[in-house]
Amino acid sequence: MEPIIHGIILAFGLILPLGVQNVFVFTQGVTQPSLILALPAAITAAICDTILIILAILGLSMIVLQFEWIRLILLIGGILFLLYMGKVIWNSDAASLEGKEALPLKKQILFALSVSLLNPHALLDTIGVIGTSAVKYDGQDQGLFMIACIIVSWLWFLLLATTGVFLKKIQISNKVFILFNKLSAIFIWGTAIYLLVGLF
Repeated sequence: MEPIIHGIILAFGLILPLGVQNVFVFTQGVTQPSLILALPAAITAAICDTILIILAILGLSMIVLQFEWIRLILLIGGILFLLYMGKVIWNSDAASLEGKEALPLKKQILFALSVSLLNPHALLDTIGVIGTSAVKYDGQDQGLFMIACIIVSWLWFLLLATTGVFLKKIQISNKVFILFNKLSAIFIWGTAIYLLVGLF
């Protein structure tokens, strides 16, 4: 039971803070005409998280943590990506409740892939925290820990998309979502600066 509880608490702790993935999945719930059309973003993000969790627990974390240059490449590339994503979100009118700015399926999936796999915060959290936390378990316990982390990830992204759809249906003002975009962009830039400071 301990590995399951540990996995749930750890996964929630890592996934709950506002981040690029969360912002994107939530925004798709708001902008897409229906929940079904917002699901590709949530499912893609969850699949990416699942892959990262499995790789981290199977040992990728040990490789990355042993080679400083791999960590630096991840950080520098990710910082540049976050700065760009902040700019895109800041300038975006994607919070339009009329759905005119909804992304088509292909772009939605590609964007979800990019915010999931090019986000250094998510990569380092998954590899550095989940991967190293899993080391204390072996066999069945490690499997239970991994499954708990994966389930939390799937439930969270589906909940985010559903919440976006719900808020759109109760007709919250566009200005609230535009403000959400602005605050999200500031948070993303803040994350980039935090990671940049950590390089020195």
